[in-house]
Amino acid sequence: MKIFRDGVAVGALALLIAAAATAQDRPESILPPGFGDPAPTPAPSPAPSARPAPGTPLPPATVQPLPPGYAATSPTPSPTPSATPSPIDLTAYELPDFARRSLAQVGTVGPDTGGLTPRAFARSDGQMVEKLMRRLDAPVPSRWLSIALRRALVSRVDTPARVNGADFAAERAWLLLRMGEADAARAVVHAVDVADYTPKLFQVAMQAMLATGDPAGLCPLVEPALTVANDTGWLFARAMCAAFAGKGPQANALLKAASRRTGRSIDAFLAEKVVGAAAQGRAVTIEWDAVDRLSAWRLGLAIATGVTVPDELLAQGKPQVALWRATAPMIAPDVRANLADRAAAQGVLSNLALVDLYSEVEAGDTGNGPVANAARDLRGAFTERTVDGRLKLLRQLWGGNADRWTRYGRLVLTARAAAQVPASADHVDDAPLLIASMLTAGLDRPAIRWDSVAKTGDGWAMLALADPRGRDVTVDAIESYRGSDASDGQLKARMLLAGLTGLGRLSAEGAQGLAKPFDVKFGAENAWTRAIDAAAERGDAGTVILLYAIGMQTSDWRGVPPEVLYHGTAALRRVGMGGEARMIAAEAIARL
Repeated sequence: MKIFRDGVAVGALALLIAAAATAQDRPESILPPGFGDPAPTPAPSPAPSARPAPGTPLPPATVQPLPPGYAATSPTPSPTPSATPSPIDLTAYELPDFARRSLAQVGTVGPDTGGLTPRAFARSDGQMVEKLMRRLDAPVPSRWLSIALRRALVSRVDTPARVNGADFAAERAWLLLRMGEADAARAVVHAVDVADYTPKLFQVAMQAMLATGDPAGLCPLVEPALTVANDTGWLFARAMCAAFAGKGPQANALLKAASRRTGRSIDAFLAEKVVGAAAQGRAVTIEWDAVDRLSAWRLGLAIATGVTVPDELLAQGKPQVALWRATAPMIAPDVRANLADRAAAQGVLSNLALVDLYSEVEAGDTGNGPVANAARDLRGAFTERTVDGRLKLLRQLWGGNADRWTRYGRLVLTARAAAQVPASADHVDDAPLLIASMLTAGLDRPAIRWDSVAKTGDGWAMLALADPRGRDVTVDAIESYRGSDASDGQLKARMLLAGLTGLGRLSAEGAQGLAKPFDVKFGAENAWTRAIDAAAERGDAGTVILLYAIGMQTSDWRGVPPEVLYHGTAALRRVGMGGEARMIAAEAIARL
């Protein structure tokens, strides 16, 4: 979905801005139609036969246009509740005052451990930030932007004006789930005391526990949740939690009561299987023959109980489902490894996590399948005595007829093995992939060793963007690269120009002189460019990252306009995130 077309906003942000104030926005489910029934607009409880299936997504929210003063600091001095009702008064569940956590600042990671500063969203309008999160079509195509966005969403940040802190946490966790970041989403919902939960946060918390395959994680939430949401999912959760507590007879009675709402459905059988496993009750056989759709409830309980979901049902899922499964420790390593390359390419798995997973596969001696062979090749890429031998194994890992996600995931897998290959003119043909591999893990300094070897082509372009020392690049060098660029529409050369300009590595005169022949509209303005520039001016790093992701809503890097890379790179650099800006710009060359 492109943002720029002759200087006019035609992408996701334009749709958001143009939405009528009375329009209803139902967030697209993480799963396809029928893969989790949507929650209705709050209304009187329906008859039992009309109740939604367990594990439904967020309720609808009203979309407002960007207010005239969005670019300015919000005048509201303190958080006020959003449209979702305020937290319920649950005296029985309240913590003592000294142990309570404030809703004025919610998150799990501080700046001393890799998070953003507390003011990352504080100067932005909170309701608009929530709407941007809700409308973001995740996942985005950039690994490094996804990593930056995860960092922003899990950071311990001040709640911005005009929103409730628990609701703000819910929106952050819901976006993380759509990004495939199930563990991060779970951490964010846990950062709020249960006594402060709103209905929205209860709903997202259930989604997070299902995505991580952890029904026991629902137990601290069951009783307070049932006071505001007497739906089938929480009734089944109450039965399962009684079983976890060793109360078998009570669990069976609660299970029967909940099952009367759904009949002997697959949802009831899966809950019964959890109860049976926890209370050492009777075994339950799950039959999928009559099941034509998969819900989040069914997926989560199947993962938790080791039930194999048929491939045809899994095939219905959007990319997020595979990402959840790739990080589920209950699933066998060789199965997760088949999903892990996509997860790594998306930024969900790091190089170290991916190497650990393949090491588990290799230690398990799982035969001669593609994953097992790749695991052995990876070991050899670290241990082979000769450089030529290591490069041969690396080429095997990078080659084949795999899809673009798997190919890029393999570059993530080999990042540290690539860093052990000494720079040599004898291996100049391997330089681009070696450099691209190292940069997937942020290994910019080892990559720079190839600067004397990769003097032209993609290797040179990636180093020109990623060099941590900073460098000025000449117009002649950029034009020379353009002459060698065989990409569709010479998109790599256009991205190089946009990235270098955003990083300040090309003079203003040089950028303007190349803008027209390269067809990059640096001066084009629209609502998105004004919003991200204003957020950078205010120093709102979290809002900058979120808006950058809004500009990159497309399934492939080929759909990202160079202008988005330029504005996003420049904005990140202005808010002190130059490292991320460099990596995203270099990633554009590697993935086109």
